[in-house]
Amino acid sequence: MKILFQGDSVTDAGRDRRDFHQMGPGYPRYAAERLQADHPDLPLTFINLGISGNRTDQLFDRLYDDAIALQPDVISILIGINDVWHRYSHHIETTDEQIECNYRAILERLKKQTNAKIVVMAPFLLDCEGKDEIRRDLGTVLPVIRRLADKYADAYVPLDELFAAALPTQPAPHFYSADGVHPNAEGAVFIGKHCAAAVEKVLNV
Repeated sequence: MKILFQGDSVTDAGRDRRDFHQMGPGYPRYAAERLQADHPDLPLTFINLGISGNRTDQLFDRLYDDAIALQPDVISILIGINDVWHRYSHHIETTDEQIECNYRAILERLKKQTNAKIVVMAPFLLDCEGKDEIRRDLGTVLPVIRRLADKYADAYVPLDELFAAALPTQPAPHFYSADGVHPNAEGAVFIGKHCAAAVEKVLNV
């Protein structure tokens, strides 16, 4: 049973790209560990092909080689924050309409060209300074992603909402991430837990 993690730097997390079975220190590691521990009798294979800095258009461009050709049983996708962030950090204007078009094209190709169960995880931005514009823009993108997930995906993980609910119980606003985008170890464990739960749901295990 092949489980593929796809996305940007949150998924990549500095993994060793010479070996796509190497999960790296991010949430795929914790999701894989949890799934293996909970289901030791299942023949699980894990692949991490997240690439730091990727936007939705870049994921679409590499979708065949990095997803379809692998024919995974489950694909988990966490993408979209760079489409918003790069408007300000790289002066690359990806409109909400383009994001919707890219995301729909990704999901439609996966539905048509694989038999994979699809888990969509929402991009998020945690409490941080200097990113008010990104937070505002992300607020218009998240409903689009959720609507597409409801139509095409087998599970949706509202990470933005889950983090918002969990943060008040933690000792500091930066408990999960120093910059609001890239999770630390605590943030990676948090995402991994919810990712694993979604994978279990779509596999009915």
